[in-house]
Amino acid sequence: MKSVCFLVQSVYEFDPRVRRKAEALVAAGYSVDVLALRGSPGESGAGEKSYSLNGVHVRTVSLNKRRNRVALFIFQYLAFFLWAFVRVNWQMRGRRYALIDVNSLPDFLIFAPALAKRMGAKLVLDMHEVAPEYYISIYRASEDSWAVPVLRFLEKISFDFADHVITANDAREDLLVERGLPRSKATVIMNAVDEGRFFYSSPSTGLCSRDPQRFVMLYHGTVHYIYGLDIAIEAFALVHTEMPGAELWIVGAGEEKERLIELTKKRGLASKVLMHGQIPPAQVPTWVSQCDIGILPIRQDAFLDLAAPNKLSEYIVMGKSVIVSRLKAIRHYFSEEALAYFEPNNPADLAKQMARIYRDSGLRARLAAKAKEEYAPICWDVMKQRYLTLIEKLIGPAG
Repeated sequence: MKSVCFLVQSVYEFDPRVRRKAEALVAAGYSVDVLALRGSPGESGAGEKSYSLNGVHVRTVSLNKRRNRVALFIFQYLAFFLWAFVRVNWQMRGRRYALIDVNSLPDFLIFAPALAKRMGAKLVLDMHEVAPEYYISIYRASEDSWAVPVLRFLEKISFDFADHVITANDAREDLLVERGLPRSKATVIMNAVDEGRFFYSSPSTGLCSRDPQRFVMLYHGTVHYIYGLDIAIEAFALVHTEMPGAELWIVGAGEEKERLIELTKKRGLASKVLMHGQIPPAQVPTWVSQCDIGILPIRQDAFLDLAAPNKLSEYIVMGKSVIVSRLKAIRHYFSEEALAYFEPNNPADLAKQMARIYRDSGLRARLAAKAKEEYAPICWDVMKQRYLTLIEKLIGPAG
């Protein structure tokens, strides 16, 4: 049986992209290890130093991942890199990994298994983000910042060092090809929900009971400035009187939560915007089932224009219509007949879509059906086979 190792600077249990790939390899007969961050105590196995989850063996390191200060973020990247460098190359002696799947950010994490590569392991770099644009967006930095050319240099030497590169959508691949990545060395694996695992949910304690008189708009995920939740609240404030029974549920944790609570009070929406904390991944389907529509009010910039979030596919497979920012990557895959687009960063345009979707149940059904149709070519069953074919091409079958 061939062994594969994943490196990811996040909590494995809460990283659906890495989990999908790892569990697909286990199902195909490979032995899979993961080196990741340790979660908080009480988060299933995520708070343990090592644990197994659905056949995947996970080893963790206790290291916070905070991005509010650049210097701290750099320190955390370097600390995880050093831990991964020691751990993966030490484990290589006994496990003899055939392949190591490295998940950015940071891009330079691909160099952690350098010794393993010399011992014969193939290296795949899954570029979850594009680092220069990510830096500009998260830290609201100028494109003239000294860090941008540094990040582009690290990006280039990282994908040059990898044996193969994975990107999350065509728009990101096109950008990296412009920067020197050979297209023959790249494969797109979309963010698509694993429906087999997604529909297996645990009891959702703390879930609001579903009143049939309610009209629920749901956002679930990280509560961060870039996801535009303040835009959604401002939009709701413009039209809530036209939408009797409407509520906006925000499910997740993040640095913006307190600011959003203050904004809801200021706009007189404290009883209509319900803030919930982070939930385990297994509870997401139950929460999504309670909503009438999903809402993704993502801001637009050079980084976010390339976004294709996991949660979009979660709404689609649950048969929910979605209001979403008109972003380049999403627009590439879904038509105006599939998603209710609004102009990014524009509360007034979002408000119009909220009221329009609220009033027309037939429109909601048509949007949901068309979205499912357009999602079929990029669903996880298709992406899983593409990923497994790539792995087999690089290292052969599991046996």
